[in-house]
Amino acid sequence: MSVIDNANTTNPAHGTYNPTHTGITIPHLWSGKLLVKFYAASVVTAISNTDYEGEIKGQGDTVNIRQTPDVTIGTYTKGLSLTIQNPETTLVTLEISHGKYWAFLSEDVDTHQIDYDNVEDWSSDAAEQMKIVVDTAILAATPATAATGNYGNAAGVISGGVALGATNDWVQLTKTNVLDVIVDCGTVLDEQNVPEADRFIVLPAWACGMIKKSDLQDASLSGDNTSILRNGRIGMIDRFTLYRSNLLATASDEGATTTSALFGHKSGLTFAGQFVKNESVRSTATFGTINRGLKVYGFKTIKASAIGHLYCSSEVNV
Repeated sequence: MSVIDNANTTNPAHGTYNPTHTGITIPHLWSGKLLVKFYAASVVTAISNTDYEGEIKGQGDTVNIRQTPDVTIGTYTKGLSLTIQNPETTLVTLEISHGKYWAFLSEDVDTHQIDYDNVEDWSSDAAEQMKIVVDTAILAATPATAATGNYGNAAGVISGGVALGATNDWVQLTKTNVLDVIVDCGTVLDEQNVPEADRFIVLPAWACGMIKKSDLQDASLSGDNTSILRNGRIGMIDRFTLYRSNLLATASDEGATTTSALFGHKSGLTFAGQFVKNESVRSTATFGTINRGLKVYGFKTIKASAIGHLYCSSEVNV
């Protein structure tokens, strides 16, 4: 058997090769099991509507959304000549102006030596990473689009008495008050006449942990026949479907870490996205295949009254 000397060239992906003994390779042993990779939960498609997705062909497309006009109600008396209204449907344009891609090289030598389908594994990872990037962008941008009365410490278009937090004056959530705050969010939507079905609230993991420590530990109290101690979709609280996300926007405020939590109704936020490219092409620079994908998407708040913003922290507001 040949002796491997100090002139060896080592490539972790291919094994150890000895140039002084042509063709002799000592392969590494590869585990048949991959380390499990964890991903942040994606919630955007659950809290938005995709009714207007239409047929997206590429970045730069637009989706036209028709809005129902308000029909005027008049008072009738005998013999009155009716005032005839001519309602006009207005259009809101959703621009598919965002594009994200992934691309990686699968070398031919790896394809022959690696004992698992690395292309499928890496493509799956790319798809998960794409969800995270898109969710992060949308969850960061949407709170600022909430209607007046759906955020701040004088929220509520009728009462003006609901505290949802503001810069330097956030809402401190505890296991004692977290359920009351969620009910307050529901009250804000009630005052905007937002339908009760399809309401959502997205909270950070630490706030969901407080709920699990509160008086709502029993699934029956959540209006759900499955325990709320579960992954992703937590359950229902005061007509809200509750979601947990680690992708909500955070900030440093007076030394405290604050979170911009989001609540509302699915009709408020629209999202349209599609993978328009998912292909494999031969590389011209090396022996291998380039695998790449392109996703185009757009999002827009089309009913600001159906979007609310809770500015909160677990830290004391001093």
